Amino acid sequence: IGKAFRNEIVARQFIFRMREFEQMEMQFFVRPGTEGEWYDTWKASRRRFHEALGLPAEKLRFHDHDKLAHYAKAAVDIEYEFPFGFKEMEGIHSRGDFDLMQHQNLSRKKQQYFDNDIDETTGKPYGNYVPYVVETSVGADRLFLATLCQAFQEETITEGEGDAQTTKQRTFLKLHPAVAPIKAAIFPLVRKDGMPEKAQQIFDDLRFDFRLVIEDKDAIGKRYTRQDLIGTPFCIVVDGQTLEDDTVTVRDRDTREQVRMPIAALRGYIGEKVSFKTVFAKL
Repeated sequence: IGKAFRNEIVARQFIFRMREFEQMEMQFFVRPGTEGEWYDTWKASRRRFHEALGLPAEKLRFHDHDKLAHYAKAAVDIEYEFPFGFKEMEGIHSRGDFDLMQHQNLSRKKQQYFDNDIDETTGKPYGNYVPYVVETSVGADRLFLATLCQAFQEETITEGEGDAQTTKQRTFLKLHPAVAPIKAAIFPLVRKDGMPEKAQQIFDDLRFDFRLVIEDKDAIGKRYTRQDLIGTPFCIVVDGQTLEDDTVTVRDRDTREQVRMPIAALRGYIGEKVSFKTVFAKL
């Protein structure tokens, strides 16, 4: 992963097309003759990765290249449906031995690999060969933009009953908890009666495990709204009952459901939800 540069005449569409951007690339070396199988494997794996981050299947598609470079075996783009249409987010390419042969010819150093695995057709090791390359290349900025576009959510909430019923619009950022910049916000219900001190105690206990914030300004509803807008997945409320039995209320950003739990259970509860294991388990 690192900086890449492109001679763009007009940079446009926010961070989708820029002259300087972050690029993530991987070269996967395979035995000649198996590149087609590995190409299909990485196509499926990379799509599952994007879906695991929260990009829905119906907004992703493969677009095969109509024209290939002279050395390429196959090439495909993974496109996401941005607000301005389907656009490339990642490329996957079967590049044969072109890259390593170029290195070998220009450096005059062999780029061969000795493969000890047994070839079932001959009963002998595969021996020396120049590996073929299957490459994936994804723009980190475009992936970030796609994640941000997908995470932006608006919904209508109905409150009250009968004549007192009201509706309001709720806006929130439905980021996967693993990539949310702030994992939890801690709210003392009021700024007195020992609640701020208890909130600080919880913060100090968890601060080395997760990125947290403490909010004590404005009504609790406004605090929820602020955290929803920046994608914080959990809000922890310290109230009068907390001072009595060391329990807190944890509110989920997406469902707005609230559960009561012991302070001692917070580390395990949040840790399980925000772990990248929840992403990688889907791959």
